[in-house]
Amino acid sequence: MKLLSTFFLLASLFSTSVFADVPVEPSIIITHMEDKTFYEYTLNGEVLEIKVVPKVGPTYYLVPTGDNTQEFKRATQTSLVIPKWVIFSW
Repeated sequence: MKLLSTFFLLASLFSTSVFADVPVEPSIIITHMEDKTFYEYTLNGEVLEIKVVPKVGPTYYLVPTGDNTQEFKRATQTSLVIPKWVIFSW
């Protein structure tokens, strides 16, 4: 009886470890517009972020507001503004 219960315990541990090792990767939907390209990153049907690449200007990200609504806000890396001057270039 003890051998049987040990077998079932080991079998249950093995079966959960097999499923736990499978990583879930986000899916990416790419949409091309006239002046922008959108990269929508989703995981399990939930939008994680949207990368916006305009033809002119820097790339920026939109992230959900977290209110369980379909509203997004522009993500900023930091509130600290660091000057990015070019002193010398060739």
